[in-house]
Parts: sequence; structure tokens; C-alpha cells
Amino acid sequence: MSDTYENKIKENGYINDKVICVTNRHLSEKSLARQVEIVCKFHPKAIILREKDLPEDEYMTLANEILDICKKNNVKCILHFYPNVAKKLECDAIHLPLFKLRENQKCLSGFKIIGTSVHSVEEAIEAQNLGATYISAGHIFATDCKKGVPPRGLEFLKEVCQAVNIPVYAIGGIKLSDDFLLFFLNFFLSFFLNFFLSFFLNFFLSFFLSFFLSFFLNFLL
Repeated sequence: MSDTYENKIKENGYINDKVICVTNRHLSEKSLARQVEIVCKFHPKAIILREKDLPEDEYMTLANEILDICKKNNVKCILHFYPNVAKKLECDAIHLPLFKLRENQKCLSGFKIIGTSVHSVEEAIEAQNLGATYISAGHIFATDCKKGVPPRGLEFLKEVCQAVNIPVYAIGGIKLSDDFLLFFLNFFLSFFLNFFLSFFLNFFLSFFLSFFLSFFLNFLL
């Protein structure tokens, strides 16, 4: 999390218990340990320790430190990519790329939380069938992490949510801003309004057609 987002969180006073934070130590001038301490104070749902450029031994050293910080702050820490590291550190939460989830089916016993990232509805269904307890779907909005790659958008997110029965977390270009919250609010309001208008329109059309058909039949008879 960058310093800009840290300031935004301080303004709001909280993150959200439905938000999972994903680390990237290259985005902050502070040490990762210090950054995680700050984020923990605002009680996200969990923190994924995603430092994919680290070799396994260095990742294990870092994970041991971050797990301790999260435990002290009562925030769930989800380790990433290395299931053996998670088992050695007695961490019951792991996030794996989809190909690693396929490869490590026999190594997943003992994990209570299993996450993976998906980029299509088909991958979402596959992830659920492979035992994922949640998925991240993206990228939803334009992001520097995927420069030049068009975002998949909210329609894609809706399709993924409708295809599976496990929690889905949007990722990619997500910002803690009033504009973002309003965007989602408008999206869901539009969705529900369209649903209810469609429902009542169909209901009243069926009702009046049935009524007039019955009236004319009685009149003719």
C-alpha cells in the first residue's frame, strides 16, 4: 500500500472488513513490517503477503515477521505461493496462482482458507471445484500493474459472482475514494432497479393480459 492510500485511510478512519489488502513492499518508502503495522490498525478482512519476487527462504523469514505482526493486531495473514512455508509456520491460510492450485491439490489439507486469482468465469468455476474458499477476480479497472491491458470491468465481475458460491474479491485499480464507492453504488442501484422494474413489468403485463383474456372469454360465452 502506498503512502497516498495510507493518508486516505487515515482520513476515513477505517478500511473495511470486506477488504483484503495485498502487499507490495516496492510501493512504500517505509519497511514492509512498518507498513503492515499501519494497515493492521484499520482492521481489514485479511492481508495477503504477496512478495512474489522473493525466493522461498527469504519469503519464509519475512512471513515469520509479518505473521507475528498480524497476530498481535488480530488480523488474518494469508501467505502466498509457498504452501510448504505456510505449513512450516503453522499458517492455515494460503493464496496460490491457479496453476499452483492445480499442482498442489495433495498439499492443501490443513488449510482453512485457500484463495486464488482468476481472469475468466471458466477459471472461477474451476477454482471453486479445486477447493478454493475465495477468489480474487480482475483486473476490474485500469491499473499500472497491467499497463496497456484493457480492464475487464464490472460486467465481468458480476458474471463471476453469479457463477460461483464462494466469496469474490475485485482486484485491479481499486481505490479507496468516494468516487469509487459511488460508482459501485450506482452499479448496484442500477442492477436492482432494472431487476425490479423488469419483475413488476412482467407481473402487470401477465396480470392484465390474463384479466382481459378472461373478460373477453366470458363476454363471448
